Amino acid sequence: MIYVFLLEPLFYQALGLATLVMALWALSDAVRRKPAAFDAAGKRTKGFWLALTGGAAAVGILGTLSPGSLLPFTLAGLVAASVYLADVKPSIGGSGRGSSGPYNRW
Repeated sequence: MIYVFLLEPLFYQALGLATLVMALWALSDAVRRKPAAFDAAGKRTKGFWLALTGGAAAVGILGTLSPGSLLPFTLAGLVAASVYLADVKPSIGGSGRGSSGPYNRW
C-alpha cells in the first residue's frame, strides 16, 4: 500500500509534463497559422486559441514543477490542448498527410 503513495507524485508530474508538451505543440502550431484560416474553417479566432493554449502551457509548467497541486487545472489544460490538436488543427489544414479523406474532407 505504501507504494501507491510513492508513485502518486510521479504520476502527477508525468501528467503535468504531458500537458506541457501537448500545449507547447498546440501553441506553436497556432502561432504559425494565419488568422484567416481559423475564420475560413468556422472555428474560434486565432487570439482565442493562442490564449487557451498559452494558458494550458503555463498550467503545464506549474503542474510539472508542483505535481498534484493544480490537478483540475492540469486536466483542463490537457483537454484544451487535445481539442486544438484533434479538432481545430485538422480543420484548418494542419495534418501532415493531407486533410482529405477518400471521399471528402474529414
